Amino acid sequence: MASDPETRVQELHLTLPPAPKPVAVYKTAVRHGNLLYVSGHGPLKPDKTLITGRVGKDLTLDQGKEAAKQVGLAVLATVKDTLGSLNKVKRIVKTFGMVNCTDDFLDQPKVINGFSELMRDVFGDDAGVGARSAVGHNSLPGNIAVEIECIFEVE
Repeated sequence: MASDPETRVQELHLTLPPAPKPVAVYKTAVRHGNLLYVSGHGPLKPDKTLITGRVGKDLTLDQGKEAAKQVGLAVLATVKDTLGSLNKVKRIVKTFGMVNCTDDFLDQPKVINGFSELMRDVFGDDAGVGARSAVGHNSLPGNIAVEIECIFEVE
């Protein structure tokens, strides 16, 4: 990868939403040593609204994937707000993706690819790809379409 993560965000013409604030009793991110644990984030848009609905009923697979990408942008906003720069990220270690979906929807991994592809595009083919889980849920808080938590190795 030729450029650093901050430059890649600009090159990809990505717009980060405002870093989300906690909606209950928790921190959006906690640093412990060289690990940054990022709490579950929803698909927060720059206008501070959320993408809601169930994939397989209210949203298509592609719309779910876009919601997961939007979660990724919100996570990047939190990471930047916490560390001061995305360039302090060494790699993504683990992603846990949850999809608000119907009982018969079976493509949760394809939905969470929206997040994973964004991380790869920003941090590179190695540092941007880590371990991952993608699961379906019958509901998520506020009817959000996707919720993702992750762990980064940082400087």
